[in-house]
Amino acid sequence: MTPRADVLTRVEAVNLGLEQFADALRAQGAPVVQVDWRPPAGGDGSMLEVLTRLWGRHGTAVAAANRHAVEVIEGCAPRAVTVAPAGAVVPGLTEGVLLHSGPPITWDRVCDPQRPALLAAVVFEGWASSREAASALLERGEVTLSPGNEHGHVGPMTGVCSPSMPVWVVEDGDVRAFSTLNEGPGRTLWFGVGDDESVERLRFFRDDLGPRLARMLDHRGPLDVFGLAAQGLNMGDELHMRSQATGNLLVRELLASFAVVGGEAAAKFIAGNHHFFLNLTMAASKCASLRLGSCRGSSVVSLISRNGVEVGIQLAGMPGRWFTAPAATVADALLREGNEPSDAARDIGDSAVIECVGLGGMALAAAPVVASFFGGDAAAAAARTELMAQICAARSSRFTLSGRDGVGTPVGIDARLVAELDIAPQITTGVLHASSGAGQIGAGVAHQPVEPFRAAITALAEELDG
Repeated sequence: MTPRADVLTRVEAVNLGLEQFADALRAQGAPVVQVDWRPPAGGDGSMLEVLTRLWGRHGTAVAAANRHAVEVIEGCAPRAVTVAPAGAVVPGLTEGVLLHSGPPITWDRVCDPQRPALLAAVVFEGWASSREAASALLERGEVTLSPGNEHGHVGPMTGVCSPSMPVWVVEDGDVRAFSTLNEGPGRTLWFGVGDDESVERLRFFRDDLGPRLARMLDHRGPLDVFGLAAQGLNMGDELHMRSQATGNLLVRELLASFAVVGGEAAAKFIAGNHHFFLNLTMAASKCASLRLGSCRGSSVVSLISRNGVEVGIQLAGMPGRWFTAPAATVADALLREGNEPSDAARDIGDSAVIECVGLGGMALAAAPVVASFFGGDAAAAAARTELMAQICAARSSRFTLSGRDGVGTPVGIDARLVAELDIAPQITTGVLHASSGAGQIGAGVAHQPVEPFRAAITALAEELDG
């Protein structure tokens, strides 16, 4: 019908997808509502078929398994019970074995930051008298490498652990997980530095700090790790890149035991290490990860781990099975003066297990100061947390944000949603120098590649079909 000449016409539009169409209408003065829509899985036909099976034919079973997985994560109550030499408590960590972060890797493929840390560990153990001799042992396979995650151990950054290193022992019922003591700032193995100074710090841990912490826990009793983390979350920590407040709560818990056990050097070290609580959070999160082995059919991510070469993930529905891709760069990073993005190593460390329980990158809204690493503010931090909620199965009832009306952090990363929405988990992390041995050169947020999540749900669909 031809509009009457005396009636004004007005065009209003809702535009889906490409914003250029909306821009053209706006340029002509027409009001437009833009809807951010993209084809699921980027329009990949084979991935759409996998998602259809997992949301359709297997949807009810996967949903039930995912509800169970979230209940397992939320119900896990890990407690630090002691500190002990790793070789005495970590299964399979025997003479001639070194643990590392990330999925399995051979010595010839180990990244530059992890290499000096492994060599220093060989010297620390007394298996070789020099780095050159240590390298020869590793090349010949006389010292073997194994992913810490396959032994219940998690370590930050390079993640190196050897039998004589003291580790936190964290328990949830019959489940045990382990993590080395955090080495703090400076020239340390976890930052990819393996010089004599870093080895001397390990000797201090072995001979002084580790035994003292064990006596403190004997005196005080077990520590509720997630209980402390939940408090620190509302004191400015997200518990991955920043855990200063929670570390102060730990010192308060240990204060009476310090008075009994003593140890000025130990007290000074803990007080000066703002990452000291990080490894406790990791070991507690690993307990939850191990608990998820009972969630067959679940698409919830139980583990994300990086070795500087590859990132590997595991699903609760297929425990122990790695799905890998090249490790990400830390794109949203603030680097120290004099360093360029090309200087940065790829993402590394076992610490992303923290994001799997609803902390770290899932809880950026709790720590606006961390947003400064990617040039953001409190609003940007909150927006990042809400973005992560789009790929998670639930909200935590344990880790709640009082500054946001008590809303829970996103928990239970659903690999189906990662693949469908093309939104990968964000990991708050440090940045190491790629090759110079300078150690940490910055910090930021690493966005994980989508490929291992797609591979994982493809395998899950095949397993459920079977």
